[in-house]
Amino acid sequence: MKSQSFFIGTSPIAQALRRLVTTIANSNATVLITGESGTGKELLARSLHEQSDRAGSAFVPINCSAIPKELLESELFGHRKGSFTGAVADRIGRFELAHGGTIFLDEIGDMTLDMQVKLLRVLQERLIDPVGATRQVPIDVRVIAATHRDLEAEIQATRFREDLYYRLNVLPVVTPPLRERREDIPELLRFYADHYKVGNNKSVRFSPEFLDALVNYPWPGNVRELCNLIDRFSTLYAGQVLDLRAIPSNLLPKGLIPLQIELLERSGPAKAQEMTMPPEVLAEMQNDSGLTVDQPEPQDNEVESIIMLAQGMPHLPVEGMSLKDRLAEIERNIIEQALERSQGNVSRTAKLLNLQRTTLIEKINKYELRSA
Repeated sequence: MKSQSFFIGTSPIAQALRRLVTTIANSNATVLITGESGTGKELLARSLHEQSDRAGSAFVPINCSAIPKELLESELFGHRKGSFTGAVADRIGRFELAHGGTIFLDEIGDMTLDMQVKLLRVLQERLIDPVGATRQVPIDVRVIAATHRDLEAEIQATRFREDLYYRLNVLPVVTPPLRERREDIPELLRFYADHYKVGNNKSVRFSPEFLDALVNYPWPGNVRELCNLIDRFSTLYAGQVLDLRAIPSNLLPKGLIPLQIELLERSGPAKAQEMTMPPEVLAEMQNDSGLTVDQPEPQDNEVESIIMLAQGMPHLPVEGMSLKDRLAEIERNIIEQALERSQGNVSRTAKLLNLQRTTLIEKINKYELRSA
């Protein structure tokens, strides 16, 4: 996906970021990008590279927190054959690979103090020392670093070098959380829906109610969370118009579930029961009946009917009943019978009922039953 996707939207924040990137793209000064996880720091770094004079050379990213500290020096600066156990050949480091282009040091705040010293020297002298080499290698790279940490707080906690911070923080850029640019969310949803659409199907779309819920959702995972959610919906519900009430709750962000419950309660218990079904069961029912997610049809409660028949009650009473209370009564009676058969022995009762002993004890206490 093109890095420009990060700048989708007409909000003042998106417009300001576009102008800032255009302004600083051709500078060789080091950039420090800060912001929450998932806000698109690497996308912004790629956009800086693509709009710069270095666009014809390599953009080399490296996640400093994903590489063991023992290997990070070799990854960054390279090594020479025989310099340590396992170094069976020369290796070119990321800085040398990025010569003439841009290196992106992601999660710079997780770098160890000893590596911070070595990086500081590279930024000052523009020379690298491959592990085991006898001479330094000059480099011409534009450095962009990023972190979700508060580096000033890390400096106070002596986990980050103050001199390295000032060397990196020449051009500071902050990527805002999605909750601060809500007006861009509808456009982002359309962009990723078009990107992830399956085959010749239309892009997934949202009912006005669902769209309003997505706009007001706080998005703790930011743009990354939004992107993953649309990828999920595009795979499972290709080409459909989605209604918040018709999506199984385990496929929704947790923050949207209270709103879904509220909407389901307004729609009645039949719809609420449908949403408790696993998505694969729901999909099979929809395929059998020719329904789509946004056009559900009420289903008979077969489980309830079977339970009533098993208890000698072929018909639901006219006045209705509490299924929850009835199921609890059935469970209590079965546990009571099992206790009698095992003469009150909890371990034997748990084996009879195929339950964990601790689970059975909880139920015995819940129903105030007696055991040996």
